[in-house]
Amino acid sequence: MVATYPDLQQAMEALGPAVLFAILIVALLLSLVVVIIRAVIYCKVFSKAGYHWALGLLALIPVLNIIMPFVLAFGQWPILREVEELRGQLPRRPSPLSSV
Repeated sequence: MVATYPDLQQAMEALGPAVLFAILIVALLLSLVVVIIRAVIYCKVFSKAGYHWALGLLALIPVLNIIMPFVLAFGQWPILREVEELRGQLPRRPSPLSSV
């Protein structure tokens, strides 16, 4: 035989919606924090690669969040293009091994 406690059951029924609402609010706040952190990281990565930082915000759009890492991985970064141009402007020094 299972003992029932009507007062406890009534209290749980009264608290049920409030607890669920509190869990929902906490989950929404945590997901908002994760989205903000993710956006900041993407913006920082894009700016360090030489792109405009706002391209990192495109990672928040559902289909583009799959495409943007491929742009970073396989695209030619503007910062690397600028480094190559600057290296091309430097005078060539003879290699120390070429005189041997």
